[in-house]
Amino acid sequence: MRYSLVLLTLAGLFISGIHVSSAPQEEYEKGTFSIYFMDEKVGYEEFVWRRDAAGMVLSVVGRITKPIQMTIEELVIRMNNSFIPTAFRFKGSVGGVAQDIESELQDGEARNIIRVAGQEQTSRVQIRRDAFLLPNPIFSPYMAITKKFGCSLEEALELSAYIIPQVETPFTLSSKENEPCTLIMEMGATQVELITDENGQLHGLSIPLQRLRIVRE
Repeated sequence: MRYSLVLLTLAGLFISGIHVSSAPQEEYEKGTFSIYFMDEKVGYEEFVWRRDAAGMVLSVVGRITKPIQMTIEELVIRMNNSFIPTAFRFKGSVGGVAQDIESELQDGEARNIIRVAGQEQTSRVQIRRDAFLLPNPIFSPYMAITKKFGCSLEEALELSAYIIPQVETPFTLSSKENEPCTLIMEMGATQVELITDENGQLHGLSIPLQRLRIVRE
């Protein structure tokens, strides 16, 4: 199946049947990120971060035109109260091709259903139980990292990201020298700078190698 031509790879940038509980949810944060590529505004993401009885839910819609075209009709990541992901849903288009991804995560196993161009493929992937889900190139999910660590990171940590649904990659997270509310992610040669505040709210993100900058409006 040629879905790999549609799904973004790690080399480029950084990207359940989820049953949303019918019980009332408490919305406690929402906002918009503007996306810049080579200092040109190329897209946006609107997010809502909620808590419910099972933990937390991040919902995102948006679009980006460069360096690749993508429309996010629906993205949902469910996490428990320890920020460990339990379910994922993406519906939208990449490069003009519609795709739908559903994932359930439990005890370090991701069970994925990928539908692209009328074809369906399933996979089971073993990942670190506490790996962060970072769909590529969607940036709101980085909030899980800033909300978990905020400005309190005292020493570098070795963590893991699942560039769902493709590959898991380790990364190092540390605070920028003399700027404890700026977190630095290092994934091989790629460095991601996360600007947060004492409450763990993500205010900005930059990936210099990819000439990408994300600003909260």
